[in-house]
Amino acid sequence: MRAVIQRVSHASVTVDGQEKARIGWGLLVLLGIEHDDGLEDAEWLSKKIAAMRIFSDEAGLMNLSVQDIQGELLVVSQFTLHASTKKGNRPSFIRAARPEHAIPLYETFVRLLERDSGRPVQTGVFGGDMKVLLLNDGPVTIWMDSRNRE
Repeated sequence: MRAVIQRVSHASVTVDGQEKARIGWGLLVLLGIEHDDGLEDAEWLSKKIAAMRIFSDEAGLMNLSVQDIQGELLVVSQFTLHASTKKGNRPSFIRAARPEHAIPLYETFVRLLERDSGRPVQTGVFGGDMKVLLLNDGPVTIWMDSRNRE
């Protein structure tokens, strides 16, 4: 399971011209699910994101989590995070999970993130043609992979 976590001043998702979700200050999480991912991956990633201290305290140091600032959360599915670019110029998405595996795990991840952060989580539309608008704050962008738990 891969995630790109962006600290944002605001973010929104639009599908078919209709705004589906909008958040203010908080985290936008782009989430890619691989066919071998399971509950353990979702649990690990959710706990890490909820506790990640990437918001500034009064001294300007990154010491606060999204929980601490009572920030907002938006999770958007993004299978392209599992693109393989080894051969040629056209990415392969063979490692991305099929919808029958990915959708339940995506929904589980969202519930876990709500539990672990103590905050409501907004979402995009799984598999939808989404337009994501964001204002990255910092910029702060962090990439995580549950297969590479450093």
